[in-house]
Amino acid sequence: MTERIQLAHLPTPIEALPLLSKMLGGPQLFIKRDDLTGLGFGGNKTRKLEYLAADALARGCQTLISTGAVQSNHCRQVAAAAARLGLGCILVLAGEKPGQPQGNLYLDLLSGAEVIFAPKDQRDRALAEVTKHAEAQNRKPYLIPYGGSNAIGAMGYRQAMHELHEQDLNPDWIVFATSSGGTQAGMLLGARETSSCAKILGISVDKPAQELSETIAGIANAGAELLQLETRFHPEEILVNDAYCSAGYGVLTAAEKEAILLFARQEAILLDPVYTGRAAAGLLDLIRHGFFKADEKVLFWHTGGTPALFAEPYARELLLT
Repeated sequence: MTERIQLAHLPTPIEALPLLSKMLGGPQLFIKRDDLTGLGFGGNKTRKLEYLAADALARGCQTLISTGAVQSNHCRQVAAAAARLGLGCILVLAGEKPGQPQGNLYLDLLSGAEVIFAPKDQRDRALAEVTKHAEAQNRKPYLIPYGGSNAIGAMGYRQAMHELHEQDLNPDWIVFATSSGGTQAGMLLGARETSSCAKILGISVDKPAQELSETIAGIANAGAELLQLETRFHPEEILVNDAYCSAGYGVLTAAEKEAILLFARQEAILLDPVYTGRAAAGLLDLIRHGFFKADEKVLFWHTGGTPALFAEPYARELLLT
């Protein structure tokens, strides 16, 4: 069993969404507020970092290294975790250096992270070079994978499902944004351990369902081995909907705009433009097409990311009509 260090404000609350439920005339909607985990503006990666950072400390590492997009929610929380634990932090971000740091990037720098920019197709090579250089400098690096998504990181959402079990909601469906796969893998592990009957549906923000299902199964099975569980997961049993990601990663369409504005104006819930905005857009579309039964309980799991609302072009585009 892996070690854990406390970084998050847990348990995160579950709230009913009565106005949205009434407006949509569909299932009973609830939200799990993992945007309130607290570390560096919070988000789902904080749960993963409780285990990943503990592993880094156990190995005597002194520098956290990770990668993501320029507006990476994951990297923002890695930087905050490093600051909280007195560790160094190096982030390799895929994209061009903007003229003015905004949103998540601004918070990376505020937390003291060293930021290196690289073209997306050269990111992995840059990451390897940065790690090698840190080793040569005796900075004792600990490499955290994209999204914190590996067997150790998945323990965060395994624990989250135990937390949900104790909150006694018993939803019929859990809907959330999925991309690197670690959150959903952890949910599957925890659901199996708690005998949850909830259907765990990830709305893909960028990858084809088959590819993502295979990734999730791989992480979940590695997590099961880590826990010495005999259970195994197969890609065909993993629920991923990729119908809403054709516009591309981080592209704000009319569907995401509607979802973000509806949640803000109906329930005072702020979603982000890349992940939760897209997942909520998918949720709204599924409800309107009768995917869920009217008497079912649907839990939307908010995975955070709201600092991206303050970055261009999202801050401008969201209020354009």
